[in-house]
Amino acid sequence: MKTNEPLQYTETEIRSYLPTGWDLLADRKGGGWDPKKKVWRATVIDNVDFDYPLEVTADEVGKLDRLEALRQAMDRLYRERLG
Repeated sequence: MKTNEPLQYTETEIRSYLPTGWDLLADRKGGGWDPKKKVWRATVIDNVDFDYPLEVTADEVGKLDRLEALRQAMDRLYRERLG
């Protein structure tokens, strides 16, 4: 990923890593890029309607590829939710 280009994911890419029963927050389906913090963020909702921030940093994308960075961010979020 080039440092000056925003990180983006399609709704389909995001949904492909969501656990069964989870969804994206309705008003922010594709998430958004914060150019100052170099972080892509979306909000996901679990199967009991608790919402969680999903974040992928530009550094992670630089070390991995963009889809692997998304997969690892979702795995982290899921493990944190389970405690």
